[in-house]
Amino acid sequence: MSDKIKPSEVSEVLLKELQSINSGEQFDEVGTVLTVADGVARVYGLRNVEASELLEFENGTMAIVMNLEEDNIGCVLLGPTAGIKEGQTVKRTHRIASIRVNDNFLGRVVNPLGQAIDGLGDIDLTDAFEMPLDRKAPGVIYRQPVKEPLQTGLKAVDSMIPIGRGQRELIIGDRQTGKTAIAIDTIINQKSFYEAGKPVYCIYVAIGQKASTVATLVQTLKEHGALPYSIIVSATAADPAAMQYYAPFAGAAIGEYFRDRGLSALVVYDDLSKQAVAYREVSLILRRPSGREAYPGDVFYLHSRLLERAARINNQQEIAEQMNDLPESMKGHVRGGGSLTALPIVETQAGDVSAYIPTNVISITDGQIYLETNLFNQGFRPAINVGISVSRVGGSAQIKSMKKVAGTLKLDMAQYRELEAFSKFSSDMDAVTAMTLDRGRKNNQLLIQPQYSPMPVGEQIAILYCGVHGLLHDVPVDHVRDCQDQFLDAMRSSHSDVISSLADGQLTDEDIKAIEETMASIAGQYKK
Repeated sequence: MSDKIKPSEVSEVLLKELQSINSGEQFDEVGTVLTVADGVARVYGLRNVEASELLEFENGTMAIVMNLEEDNIGCVLLGPTAGIKEGQTVKRTHRIASIRVNDNFLGRVVNPLGQAIDGLGDIDLTDAFEMPLDRKAPGVIYRQPVKEPLQTGLKAVDSMIPIGRGQRELIIGDRQTGKTAIAIDTIINQKSFYEAGKPVYCIYVAIGQKASTVATLVQTLKEHGALPYSIIVSATAADPAAMQYYAPFAGAAIGEYFRDRGLSALVVYDDLSKQAVAYREVSLILRRPSGREAYPGDVFYLHSRLLERAARINNQQEIAEQMNDLPESMKGHVRGGGSLTALPIVETQAGDVSAYIPTNVISITDGQIYLETNLFNQGFRPAINVGISVSRVGGSAQIKSMKKVAGTLKLDMAQYRELEAFSKFSSDMDAVTAMTLDRGRKNNQLLIQPQYSPMPVGEQIAILYCGVHGLLHDVPVDHVRDCQDQFLDAMRSSHSDVISSLADGQLTDEDIKAIEETMASIAGQYKK
């Protein structure tokens, strides 16, 4: 037998075997922890690692790669630093930081990694889509103009600062001025659309808040029947800075899951000032430069990257399918015509809108709702400063009947505020000024709305018609809201067809006649 074995054959086989062993494999894919501190680890040895890739440590903690340096990488930990020590091994997962999403997320509270934190057990992820946390926004070709309104249920917003689906509207103001309240009312108001089978899925992202505040909010949504179509992404103040930084991205990724499937979604970022602080913390620990080119510059880039993802997708199917930067899991499941509306919240310090982050976000968004402490303390809630607040898109998405009725309301209110300031100094005034002031005061009362009580759009138009056209002339200012309640009750019971006609965007002469007659009979009771 021995004479049949040729040495050349043996050496050939051995050579092949040796060639098939990849000596670099082990070395490439497993790294070693050099240093770890304050939620950031430096790792040596992962030569082929990619930016934003997920890494796994020995104890199961996950981390995301942020810095790629010459001889090591800096990654932020998505968990406690305690179990990680110098010299431990780190594995690549070959996955870019992403979140797995499906419809089972609805009604749940999750962390930025998509894990349930509401104590109701794990989320069933069968048929889930892998959505990357950070993704390029859809290009211009894949978008279409904002045409459909997103009703908030707040008279002051829907009439003067309307929001359209696919828009980005900033809510800005000092602490405790009712910013979250506007966002929550908007979520509650989507209940009627959900029941009608045309849902707007709502994602609320809580960044750096107390866990008790988030629990209260979940309870509020549950009580008002808004939980079945809502998802809460929470990174509380107790969570690592990295979690707070990635929370809005997770919210946007969940929103894109609905948007790319041709559905409508709304995402609330509460609030981006806390995310910027968390990002700065991470940035400085990673030893990124802290001068002009770092914190200010890249926070602008960070927020613009995030908010650009809100869009209304082109409803032509063949165009939507070719959308840029589509995740692999989404291919073949894309439907055109979906939208993602963003309501970012930014907190100002002592009303300073010209500070760094507020001006940044104002320049990125399509309008802002500015809330004022003085108005809030005077009892005008929502405390919207009509002069500074603006919607740069929503007007084209407003329904026709609202546009007709409230077209002049914003101007009237601004005029009234000016006259109000002057009237304090003058003792006698002409009849026109007195009438403008009276109408302004009454409209001001009409725009006051208690929390958690959004109003259907048909009813809003009916009562605003009365205010704009001076039908409340005989009603004393302190009885305006009682009069409003009586009027709406009368309209609901005897003219419900008028309310639904107004909600459809029609304003016929018959509708106007019904409104005027109903209001005349109620206002007559208050006549002195």
